[in-house]
Amino acid sequence: MTDASPTAARLRALLPDLSPWRASADFRRLWLAGLVSNFGTFLTFVALPVQMKELTGSAAAVGAIGAVELVPLVVCGLYGGVLADAFDKRTLIVRTELGLGLLSAVLLVNALLPRPALWPLYAVAALSSALTSVQRPALDSLWPRIVAHEDMPAAVSLNSLRWTVGGVTGPAPAGVVVAYAGLGWAYAADAATFAASLGFLVRIASSPASHEAAAPSLRAVAEGARYAWSRKELLGTYVVDLAAMFLAMPLTVLPFLADELDAAWALGLMYAAVPAGALLVSVTGGWTARVHRHGRAVVLSAALWGLAVAAAGVVGDVWLVLLFLAVAGGCDMVSGIFRGAMWNQTVPDELRGRLSGIELLSYSVGPTLGQVRSGGFAAWWGVRASVWSGGLACAGAVGLLALCLPKLMTYDVRTSEHAARLRARRAAAPLSRTADA
Repeated sequence: MTDASPTAARLRALLPDLSPWRASADFRRLWLAGLVSNFGTFLTFVALPVQMKELTGSAAAVGAIGAVELVPLVVCGLYGGVLADAFDKRTLIVRTELGLGLLSAVLLVNALLPRPALWPLYAVAALSSALTSVQRPALDSLWPRIVAHEDMPAAVSLNSLRWTVGGVTGPAPAGVVVAYAGLGWAYAADAATFAASLGFLVRIASSPASHEAAAPSLRAVAEGARYAWSRKELLGTYVVDLAAMFLAMPLTVLPFLADELDAAWALGLMYAAVPAGALLVSVTGGWTARVHRHGRAVVLSAALWGLAVAAAGVVGDVWLVLLFLAVAGGCDMVSGIFRGAMWNQTVPDELRGRLSGIELLSYSVGPTLGQVRSGGFAAWWGVRASVWSGGLACAGAVGLLALCLPKLMTYDVRTSEHAARLRARRAAAPLSRTADA
């Protein structure tokens, strides 16, 4: 009995910290809305490249989805950050969620046609990228308003848990639904989940712009970029994640990898493996509160992500592929938790939307360009070579960046002047909404 209590305490320390969930009704509503819509989004995430593959039979055509997403992602991501600072965040979130639901309905109608057209797939991908790029800065800049400063690592971990639950429960059944019921069912379920998420979002309290926020303009965009450039530790998180996602994102070629391994039945599992690994980290994320050198954690986990992806491209057994994809997902989640903690604990409120727009570029442009890279390499050099070469290149690039970014490697939340300044500001001002409604 003497060892039972310490053992139980250590086990509890691994579990997620639920403080943000208990303290804020709006946090719970945002979390549940994201959980519901993420489930549907991952259904389309699987269905869209599968439909593109069926219509074209080309890995390059599938990879081109990333190309059409790129321009709206860059333009709307940067300006979406300005809008998030200048307007009510709740209004932006609700309106963009409605638009995304309507785009899912367009995919459903196209899939039900006797001869589905190719161009709507690219058009919806581009418009979805634009709306998501406006929504994400508003979402990301809202979390610090409804969560206490010291609870931000816990909030990032819980948000990661929400995403990974959708990532695991979405792709695996999506592979079955697409294979046996048809693409239309996947798109219909996605549209339904957006309708459900809106029910949570409309109940969130309004979140107007701060008094210090700049009016929407290109000058405001430049101001945010100058601030990001002045913070070399933040800049390091952007470029490390950009390199990792651009060089080692294998998702575009998974339908072709499944064919090469004669395991079409495992496609849904392949898509689910990365978020499954992330989910394992999320549900055991209590340890993250005891890590203070966030920059080192970001670098190490990004390098391990690349090595795990490389291993997935080398092995020939489908179960080993799934294992290494899961390991990669876990490493990426660790990187994401500490990137989010650095951003949310050091960026002032009046710049949060614009910095969220830059964050969006770092974690979205990389995967978007990575789709083009992996699809093009697969068409030129082979599917498995595209995967393992990208993983090795990622590990090497992250190592070089670590040498070039000493402030990222030495960052410590306990001694950061930016974290201390924001901590003091947050202590002096109440949260926008912390009590149960």
